[in-house]
Amino acid sequence: MTAVTDIDMNREECENNVNLTENPMPVVAIANNLNVEDEGVSKLEPYVGLEFNTADDAREFYSLYAAQIGFKVRIGQLYRSRSNGSVSSRRFVCSKEGFQVNSRTGCQAFIRVQRVESGKWVIDNFKRDHNHELEYTEGMSLSLFQTTAKSLVNGNYRQGIRLLEAEGDGDHFPSGLISFKRLKTGERESEAMVEPYLGQEFSSANEAYRSYNAYAASMGFKIRIGQLFRSRDDGLIAARRFVCSKEGHQHSSRVGCGAFIRVKKQVSGMWVVDRFIKDHNHDLDPPREADKKIPTALVGFRDDASGGLENLGSVVTNDASHPKRSQESNIGSNWYDVLLEYFQSRQVEDTGFFYAVELDDGRCRSVFWADGRSRFSGSQFGDAIVFDTSYRKSNYLVPFATFIGVNHHKQPVLLGCALIADESKESFTWVLRTWFRAMSGRRPQSIIADQDKPIRQAIAQVFPGIHHRFSAWQIKAKERENLGRLLSIDSGFKYDYDKCIYQSQTAAEFDAAWNALLSKYHMKGNAWLKEMYDKRESWVPLYLRGTFFAGIPVNGGIKSFFGSLLNAQTPLREFILQYERGLSRRREEERQDDFDSCNLQTYLHTKEMVEEQGRRLYTLTVFKVFQKELMDSYGYLGVKISEEGIISRYLMRKCANDNEKHIVTLNGSNLNVVCSCQMFEFEGVLCRHVLKVFQLVNIRDIPSCYILHRWTKNAKYGFVGDAETESGGSSQDLKAMMLWGLREEACNYVGAGAASVERYKLALEIMLEGRRKISQQN
Repeated sequence: MTAVTDIDMNREECENNVNLTENPMPVVAIANNLNVEDEGVSKLEPYVGLEFNTADDAREFYSLYAAQIGFKVRIGQLYRSRSNGSVSSRRFVCSKEGFQVNSRTGCQAFIRVQRVESGKWVIDNFKRDHNHELEYTEGMSLSLFQTTAKSLVNGNYRQGIRLLEAEGDGDHFPSGLISFKRLKTGERESEAMVEPYLGQEFSSANEAYRSYNAYAASMGFKIRIGQLFRSRDDGLIAARRFVCSKEGHQHSSRVGCGAFIRVKKQVSGMWVVDRFIKDHNHDLDPPREADKKIPTALVGFRDDASGGLENLGSVVTNDASHPKRSQESNIGSNWYDVLLEYFQSRQVEDTGFFYAVELDDGRCRSVFWADGRSRFSGSQFGDAIVFDTSYRKSNYLVPFATFIGVNHHKQPVLLGCALIADESKESFTWVLRTWFRAMSGRRPQSIIADQDKPIRQAIAQVFPGIHHRFSAWQIKAKERENLGRLLSIDSGFKYDYDKCIYQSQTAAEFDAAWNALLSKYHMKGNAWLKEMYDKRESWVPLYLRGTFFAGIPVNGGIKSFFGSLLNAQTPLREFILQYERGLSRRREEERQDDFDSCNLQTYLHTKEMVEEQGRRLYTLTVFKVFQKELMDSYGYLGVKISEEGIISRYLMRKCANDNEKHIVTLNGSNLNVVCSCQMFEFEGVLCRHVLKVFQLVNIRDIPSCYILHRWTKNAKYGFVGDAETESGGSSQDLKAMMLWGLREEACNYVGAGAASVERYKLALEIMLEGRRKISQQN
């Protein structure tokens, strides 16, 4: 958990505030004595057996109940399954539970929800009574309360921020949340350009933000949301800072400007300016007319490229190198406000969240975003990526594209998302370049993407020299379009075609088979085949094997990250909900795979030391690939065919199959080894032919250079040493990646340590000892 600190806070203020990154429960007051009688919900009171679609729904429901009764809620312990490590139950407790601070009274009120086989979450324990006075606060209307309670029980989750906005007062956020709803032009022009002053009062933090933003626009600078501070008593937001966009030094565009305001919440509920630094250390710019067309959420972020995972990653770009485009955006205008509001709320929770919006003459076009976890994953698994634009297969409602990598369990991992305004080279170039910036300039070794000219040109411009492999789905679609009749009526053609494409071992073999195919079936005049031959290095397996593609099959692809949850037909009202569900599902699968790899063992089939080494180091999925290669190696015969000094060559032939032959070259000095099948180059796992040679020359351990760290159980924690030597990453990036790595491990550690009192004591003892050792480091 990252502490949010402000060097300007004095000691007295620090004693009254604690800085946390967790968001407080949305505290929504509800009329007393309210009954909800709809579809089996007799009243807004938890009871054992009440069912929800998600744990978040249960938490929100309990928060509504708490607001009705007069207390606040905190997230309590979570429990993981001993069999697979997944979250099996959660506790939500009264904010006065425990005794960690003076305001807490050890209250025992709570609910616990258990995940059942159907996937639903059911309340299995409920303690109603409190040991302290309850405090009622007026707030939510009856109609809104009824609608909200019903939606939560029915499983239709609504984000807490929207509960407040639904009242019709989108500007008033007593909890300190900032609203980023788009302002109409008239509203923006009517904002008073008042210079801040100490003691200036606002009804909400959002009003203070808008006022300072209007002042900044009139003076010629832009602002960003700075640090927030939470109360030590109840965890609610107690103060906020809004800073000049050039504050800090995380990026070359920032100059360490010290201009800012800070507003602090008073007992009365008003927000008062208690700090104001007016002077800037840079020249101010005249206000730009285009700013009036930009959604409020973006004002203050233009040309502010984030340089590290910890920074607010909002970037608005208006690329002057391209002429203005007449093409209309394929993104509905109502999408921008919803997405921008969501992005801003995510940045409050996730310091590594990055997003960018492309502007063209003041109009919003393409949008890109990646949360901190995706950016962290890019440092681990961004070597081979898939730029998935399969929304283009048919008519689409939303042009939703994803950047996908392959994690250490050979499962898809999300590296970023985009809505692409049109199918021009300029739009694809902007999206690729923005993804590259979000990944802190870490260049992939290979990319799988569609073969259309705009995409090919964009990839060549952003990643010159990269091996661009065409998407399998598009290759197959083009084959059906151009060869469909022949493939369906002539089985001989399909056999010869597939043999030429998939069985050629050398360039000479491929050329011979290709020319024979064209002659035999009178296809020399086929324009599509001629075009595909010219581009053979981007789709024929023979030419792909020498490049690392994380083992993604050449005649297939990687599974869709979101599956059926999210696609090109998903409407706006469901998009964010389905996006978060898909993201949560995949990440839970990864956590479970991590748990299985660390706690389960595959049976060994041999007494070879290399098999034990592979089981110890690789994840379960990758070890099964390695184990199969090892077992298949026993079906080969190996003969040394030449020796030149320390270089030896071996002919590997499959028993009873003289047609399958490969050459393995071994350097006896440094144990460098190369096989003509190029499995290691393509997938990063040694092939059966190399393993057979190791048996012949009595090499009992796999050289470390042939165990890729990305495939090991500890793949998440081995990036730091490599990152220090990469030219693309800054020290800020390195620090942020280390924080993410520690957070991931800490999350698993806390879950395991809270499973029982004995485990808790052991976990605490180990943690205290670890802290002592760290404090002793210079």
